[in-house]
Amino acid sequence: MERYLCIHGHFYQPPRENPWLEAVELQDSAHPYHDWNERITAECYAPNTAARILNEKGWIRDIINNYSKISFNFGPTLLDWLAANEPETYRAVIESDRESRQHFSGHGSAFAQAYNHMIMPLANRQDKITQVIWGIRDFERRFGRRPEGMWLPETAVDLESLDIMAEQGIKFTILTQYQARRFRKIGDGNWQEAGPGGIDPSRCYRLNIPATGRSINIFFYDGPISQAVAFEKLLTNGERFANRLLGGFSDARTWPQLMNIATDGETYGHHHRQGEMALAYALHYIETKKLARITNYSEFLALHPPGHEVEINENTAWSCAHGVDRWKRDCGCNTGMHKGWNQAWRAPLRQAMDWLRDSLAPLFEEQARRYLKDPWAARNDYIDVVLDRSPENRDRFLAAHATRPLDEKERVATFKLLEMQRHAMLMYTSCGWFFDEISGIETVQVIQYARRVIQLARALFNFNPEPRFLEILREAKSNIPGFRDGANIYEKLVTPAMVDLPKVGAHYAISSLFNDYGEKTQIFCYNIDRLSNQMLEAGTTKLAVGQARVTSEITLESATIDYGVIYFGYHNISGGVREFDGGEEYRKMEQEAAAAFNRAVFPEVIRLLSQYFKNGVIYSLKQLFRDQQRKIMDRILDSTLAEVAEDYRKIHDRNASLMLFLKEMNIPLPHALVCAADFYLNTSLRKTIARDPENMELIDNLLKEADTLGIKLENEGLGYVLEKSLQKEALQLQADPGIMDP
Repeated sequence: MERYLCIHGHFYQPPRENPWLEAVELQDSAHPYHDWNERITAECYAPNTAARILNEKGWIRDIINNYSKISFNFGPTLLDWLAANEPETYRAVIESDRESRQHFSGHGSAFAQAYNHMIMPLANRQDKITQVIWGIRDFERRFGRRPEGMWLPETAVDLESLDIMAEQGIKFTILTQYQARRFRKIGDGNWQEAGPGGIDPSRCYRLNIPATGRSINIFFYDGPISQAVAFEKLLTNGERFANRLLGGFSDARTWPQLMNIATDGETYGHHHRQGEMALAYALHYIETKKLARITNYSEFLALHPPGHEVEINENTAWSCAHGVDRWKRDCGCNTGMHKGWNQAWRAPLRQAMDWLRDSLAPLFEEQARRYLKDPWAARNDYIDVVLDRSPENRDRFLAAHATRPLDEKERVATFKLLEMQRHAMLMYTSCGWFFDEISGIETVQVIQYARRVIQLARALFNFNPEPRFLEILREAKSNIPGFRDGANIYEKLVTPAMVDLPKVGAHYAISSLFNDYGEKTQIFCYNIDRLSNQMLEAGTTKLAVGQARVTSEITLESATIDYGVIYFGYHNISGGVREFDGGEEYRKMEQEAAAAFNRAVFPEVIRLLSQYFKNGVIYSLKQLFRDQQRKIMDRILDSTLAEVAEDYRKIHDRNASLMLFLKEMNIPLPHALVCAADFYLNTSLRKTIARDPENMELIDNLLKEADTLGIKLENEGLGYVLEKSLQKEALQLQADPGIMDP
């Protein structure tokens, strides 16, 4: 009988964007990369587009795009980030689907995912519908075709979600063997229990939904082999990986059998270094030796329609032994990294989110009906605006859904309502409940989405949901005494990240001291139109006073702000912002502040700014958005670090020969000299690799000296600089191949 092999990768990262900026800010925990998306792209997503197969001598024998040979899904929010930040990798992923159609009888290997990784059995019906529709629409926009399959986040399944998927034209999904309850041959009256080992994963099954008469097909992946790939170091050797996959076939089966596994896609390169190479080798090994036919689920379904039907265990998932309790209570499932911690915070966190969603839904519906024919149908179609926020596309959306032509204020209200709903779904992203601690980055992220919902609700309705939300959240106790509970985390970690138009204006004002902004500037998802600006300088001291109009690209909300900011050098910055309310008072302040600055009476400047902005908000460097804050601090520190580097260079140069002599004599090196050598050698290597990577003689000498002195190299940081330097060289070569001519 024919033997088929399908490897599925679920490529996904939780959305990490600041909900107010629609961009991922600097994440120091991902150092030396800007953020975790960038890091995992470098370690996994990009390498899988060009995985190397080596020969016996370690030379590259072939390079393949793994995505074109496997089955895969990408989270829509991750694809959105890749498109904006890693376009080459994004294009390779999209192209791999087209290439896979050539391998698999016209069936593309990519399929869709419920939009933002919500645990579907715990969602209400309307959210389930929107999640499925948004996942399909996002897929169609990117891959240019209808998806045949859809990934359920965490494989969390219930019949209602499957029915909605079938109604929307989805043909199949993937579950674990243990999520099957019983099965039988189609047309046979006798059901068989799946048993403790789970259902036979070598065939496709049809699931009938009696309530509606619809059906959907289910593939069950091989659990033990998938677990071995993820947790038993199978990816350390490509041939060993291939043989374990082949071990999933059985000569006792008399039908065309499908050996299929499913793991997180990040297994191939991020969780297991160079795992993409093991994957490429295993596929090449099996294919060239004709040990099995490589396929994807869509092709196999077309070739071998199900002859059996199945019933499932509802409200189950692949990463919780207790159904879907991991996302609603302290069921005992955790990472195992923090002995003694509990996850009792999960229940009140979900209760708070559910209360917020359910309290705002009728208010949304009531107010949205003033502008939209069918608010929920409009929400389902709002993904088209999320994917393309151009004025023309917004007009098309409103032409289809608005009850009448809307004026500017009504348009803003409409998009605020829909954004409130978008964030009300994002706050259910599964990662918020998955890990061990409520103050973790993933849980703080979903609470930020809830904070954005509350901000929009307060602006839209005569209703403030925050007190009750915090009352519930106060019951979510942290394992870390300093964080106390969810309400405290909301105040300490979430509210400071909140942005409004004046705060964007403050960022613009402060950063204008260090950036030469033009008449029009874009700061994340805000457009800034400069109306006036006066910049005065006296040595290192600067004063900027002006007016600007700040407009959100997301809601179209706009405000004119006045600003004044003074810089005394280093980190000493103070300034204020307030919404424009006339002009005469502003012009007086501007003139008097400029006159005081020109006389170098800086205390008077501060007094004037404080007086004028007393009803506004006073800002400092602390309030800058994180990336710009870090850039400015780096600029401020440049001169200081240059002085330190020069001092260390002199110390090292004066004592290098002495250190080599002490090393030769096996005499321990003085700690002070080791510190100087460590700083000097690592800094010199980093600068040389970044600025002059072709200077191999200098790089080699620095490496040899570090090795002789026993200096530990900053491998991760140096590797990052080398990667970026090589990328730059490659782009230059691509643009001008002639630069390689002798």
